[in-house]
Amino acid sequence: MKTVYDVQQVLLKYGTLIYTGDRIGDLELMDMELYELFSYRFIEKETYMIGKLILKKEIARLKGTE
Repeated sequence: MKTVYDVQQVLLKYGTLIYTGDRIGDLELMDMELYELFSYRFIEKETYMIGKLILKKEIARLKGTE
């Protein structure tokens, strides 16, 4: 995984599609869903950690705190 799109594809694989119209809100919901998949052991730790990092970087970029 390298992009937010890649994280979306992982979530979509498990039936989760997130679009609320608020980009930061979408990213935060994606982060929560990624955690749920990891906590139920649907995804591996490496996939979870990489996805979380990608989402956090994008949230920071959008908020201008990078």
